[in-house]
Amino acid sequence: MHLLKSNLLAVALLCLVITSCSKEDSAEVEAAKYDIDLALAQKNDSQISSEILSLVNDHRASLGLSKLIMDNQYASAFAVDHTEYMINKEQINHDNFGYRSEGIKYHDNAQVVGENVAYGYDTAEAVVNAWLNSPGHRAIIEGNYTHTGFGVMKCPKGRSYFTELFYRK
Repeated sequence: MHLLKSNLLAVALLCLVITSCSKEDSAEVEAAKYDIDLALAQKNDSQISSEILSLVNDHRASLGLSKLIMDNQYASAFAVDHTEYMINKEQINHDNFGYRSEGIKYHDNAQVVGENVAYGYDTAEAVVNAWLNSPGHRAIIEGNYTHTGFGVMKCPKGRSYFTELFYRK
């Protein structure tokens, strides 16, 4: 009987050792869940994005708000990824925003994330004016954010699609 108890205890301990996981394992799983190719950010139209950022920052400054800092890494990669998604669907949307938000929170230690999207505008001025004339979009632009990333691209038909992600560290 004593030998049986010892064998059962050994099997139980072996199972415990085999099925345990470490904090590092769960961190690797978490990182893989929000993995994104940073090279995507290079597909962004940086000229129009810079113009949008300048206009948004001018508006924020007129209200006494801090300027947003451009993030050309994770936020822009997630923004470009979403812009490509919208182009493929041929419609603007906020599909999978939770994924982008959690990814930026994970990679950039963001506390809060917001997003504006648009399509069909030909200039930075036109898209920013449209956002400022929409209460929901304006609230995001005027929100308590510190950083921004862009996904500005043209579809094969020549129409521009825009994703701007905002976040606060």
